[in-house]
Formats: sequence, structure tokens, C-alpha cells
Amino acid sequence: MGLFGNKRKEQRPTGGYLEGQVLIAMPNMPDPKFEQAVVFLCAHSKQGAMGLVLNKVVSNITFVDLLKQLRIRPGKPVSGRPILFGGPVETGRGFVLHTPDYSAGDATVKVGQNVGLNVGLTATVDVLKAIADGHGPKDSMLALGYAGWQGGQLEKEIQKNGWLTCPADEYLLFGPELRGKWDYAIKKLGFNPSQLSRDMGQA
Repeated sequence: MGLFGNKRKEQRPTGGYLEGQVLIAMPNMPDPKFEQAVVFLCAHSKQGAMGLVLNKVVSNITFVDLLKQLRIRPGKPVSGRPILFGGPVETGRGFVLHTPDYSAGDATVKVGQNVGLNVGLTATVDVLKAIADGHGPKDSMLALGYAGWQGGQLEKEIQKNGWLTCPADEYLLFGPELRGKWDYAIKKLGFNPSQLSRDMGQA
């Protein structure tokens, strides 16, 4: 079974909640931490929302450094793997979003099934050990920290044109070319990124 299960047609969320969707920061985003951010929503309900930024790198630590801190000895070369800035909340906490070919049992949460997604989220060291040993998921992204919203907060930000939304896909979730994800997501909605920036600047 693939990333999007047996049905590869992208589905829109129901019930007004956006779990499994991607947020795209508008050019007028006031918070510099989310400038041109692309955020995958791992959870969204009336209690609030939680997501991971997909296109910003943590520059002061490498994957090799992280494994050393956790005393994990890799069984295969792991250099060059980026660690992403998942968001400004609990920046010392790690999250791995990954394809469904890996599971850490109860420690892995299935995400986005409401829109036909088939991805897992694991926040324990087991998945890092598996990746280091070469037995991890086929595709994954590792992030430190997350983006969080209180109940109703994200809805208000969307109403104020702080975010656009689009369906997730393999490139947005796991693509290695991070810098192109914001432009790609905007174009996926049928907009030209430069035109969008100009329009917002004239507003």
C-alpha cells in the first residue's frame, strides 16, 4: 500500500478540520519564523492544531550529531540527512514523519486518514535507531519542535488570510529540495508565486 493508500486521488477534508492538509504561509505572514513556511498538519480539532514545518532546516545540528547525543551508532552512512525546524514549540523534541512501511507499535500514530493519507508519525528514539541501522522507513523527515495552535486560533489566522491550504503529496512531505516547496505548493493551487506576492504587497 502506498503513501495515499489504494486511492491516489487527492481528497479534501470533511468536518472543517484540516488534518492531513498542508498550510502555505501567505506573503504577508507577520511571524518571521513562518516566512514562506509549508506546514503539514498532523492534528486538527476543536482543541487546536499541531503541525510540522516541511521546508526549514535546523542549522546548528546534524543528524550525525543527534545520533551521537543519543548514543546511537549508525550501521550505515547517514551524513547529509537534514534535520528540519518543525516549529517553535518544544524545539528539543524530535518527530519523524514517515511512510507506512515502518511502525513502532503504539508509539506510531497514523496521520491524515481522513483525506486518504497513509503516513505515520513517530516521536520515540526507536525510529532513529531503525534509520541509523538501515531498517527504517523508505521515506521520512526528521524535525525538531512543532507548530501549535490553540482551539480556534488557526481558523482565525486562515480567515485573516495568513495561510492557504493544499493537499499533501510525496514531494511536499519527503522531497529533498526544501527551497522549492513553497513555490511548488502555491503553483499547485494554480497561483503564480510572484504574482501572489505583488498582489499582497498592493493590498
